Amino acid sequence: MQPTPDHAFGTHNPEDPSPWLALYLDRSTPLPDEVKTAWLNDSSSRSRQYLLPFLRPLCRVLIILIQIIKTVLPKRWSHSGLLHRILVWGLKRFVRPEANWLIMRHFHLGSQILAFIAANSPVPISTNPLTPHTLDDLRDHVFVKHDLNLFNFVIRLNQALRDADQLMGPPAQVDFSMIHEPDVSLQSFPNKRSNVLDLQSAIELFTPVYQLLLTDNDFWRAANSLQLDETIGIYTAQILQAPQHLILVNNSHPLIPLSTLRAGHRLVLHGLSSEMLHALLTQMKNDAAQPIA
Repeated sequence: MQPTPDHAFGTHNPEDPSPWLALYLDRSTPLPDEVKTAWLNDSSSRSRQYLLPFLRPLCRVLIILIQIIKTVLPKRWSHSGLLHRILVWGLKRFVRPEANWLIMRHFHLGSQILAFIAANSPVPISTNPLTPHTLDDLRDHVFVKHDLNLFNFVIRLNQALRDADQLMGPPAQVDFSMIHEPDVSLQSFPNKRSNVLDLQSAIELFTPVYQLLLTDNDFWRAANSLQLDETIGIYTAQILQAPQHLILVNNSHPLIPLSTLRAGHRLVLHGLSSEMLHALLTQMKNDAAQPIA
């Protein structure tokens, strides 16, 4: 048996096997090496190991307290602009480059996945792509727009399918033209001494802020948009005729709304599901481009 080569997650010691090495080498789920390396570097950070266990229960208590406070606030009390300024400030000053890179990629990947479904739908559907390239670009209400895009897309698609008496299914030829690697560089994000927060810790911290500065309806919708992963996965499986790929979906089932207390954890699952689905579509695009022997 050949020895495992050196890389960021060490070498294999049978007496003390590294969980991070096992996850890095595993190919049971589709992820590009660059994305997997960034994800595991972020997940194995000191922030994730030592800070998150304290932050998570604290932030969930804050969600409960804010819910109580909001019972006396005006129903439409909302400050999306302030929310996005706070998020950008926090991302710039405290969040690791890997986490910022994964967050920025997510908007691109989500836009490409919706465009893929729209292009291969039996009815014409418009999309509203979000393609921020810098953290400052997020100030344009991008987080809220991302949640709105998911629900609006599902509504427009299914209204059009109903009006045309059509069902989602495989097209004569699958269009992968919109699937590509986002033009976002990991090296472009801040990497100062204060940039230590991992992805999960940052999301847990930002979730109560999200709840405080949006209406109850907007926050609830944002939290439950995560369960549309299953819906998007089903549409893709119908187009590709590959139902086995639904095993990659973790945020189910949209007909059973979940408590907003676990929104932070589910948001991380949402990000990972999007990365894996995009990697799968990229792989299938590359396979389709190969000449038949």
